[in-house]
Amino acid sequence: MNELKKLKLGLPKGSLQESTIEIFKRAGIRVHASERSYFPGCDDEELEIMLVRSQEMARYVADGVFDAGLTGYDWIMESGVKVHEVCELLYAKTGFRPVRWVLAVPNDSPIKSVKDLEGKRIATELVGVVKKWLEKHKVKAEVEFSWGATEAKAGPLVDAIVELTETGSSLRANKLRIVEELLTSSTRFIANENSWKDAWKREKMENMAMLLQGALAAEGMVGLKMNVAQKDLEKVMKILPAMKRPTIAGLSEPGWSALEVVIEEKTVKKLIPQLKRAGAEGIIEYPLNKVIP
Repeated sequence: MNELKKLKLGLPKGSLQESTIEIFKRAGIRVHASERSYFPGCDDEELEIMLVRSQEMARYVADGVFDAGLTGYDWIMESGVKVHEVCELLYAKTGFRPVRWVLAVPNDSPIKSVKDLEGKRIATELVGVVKKWLEKHKVKAEVEFSWGATEAKAGPLVDAIVELTETGSSLRANKLRIVEELLTSSTRFIANENSWKDAWKREKMENMAMLLQGALAAEGMVGLKMNVAQKDLEKVMKILPAMKRPTIAGLSEPGWSALEVVIEEKTVKKLIPQLKRAGAEGIIEYPLNKVIP
């Protein structure tokens, strides 16, 4: 009897954990994680999952501890290891956009650019990336690793910080201003280079990537179905801002068509009354788990 094949997968523990598990659920892969366990269960028996910190993920994937994993582009750059990028997955802790690593200083600081950092002290978690950035600009400064509460250190303990931000609101709340952006980062699905060469593992990862990207593409989208008389079809079609042309099928009743379209959920509250007035009947709105191009 053949042994069941397994793909060893690392998922991020910490700030990305909840949003990652939710996206996997919408992709059709249910991951069950308890607060104390680092080995979550999964309804896909071909997956062997462990939770680790995003900062360590790329190294474990590169070393072959995991066949694949999810981590930020920032931590791939920081680790300096070589992995295969399967795809980008555009989501973060609180939203669906890239995050930024920025140089920030107190509002009253004289530092206006990277050149003003000469001889200064900088605190950050992203030490390797910051050092390379300073070298690129030919600036010599002391870069120290921050174990946390980095925003509170700008001013009392260090001259500047390089910190992760999604909206900049936390920096503003701590009376800090952004001087420059060092790096834009998003979640990446990465693979061990040898695992990527394995035909079964590669197909498994490609299938997962397709489903995960489909789940993200469906975010904020809904489907609409409706029946439209032939005489009203042109009016209805002009109202719909479709991703592509709507799907139209004839009904058994002569002179009527069924129309189906995928649209942004935020537009529905305005569109449905307009569609009804234009002649659409039997309008049904339904949620989408995945949109596969």
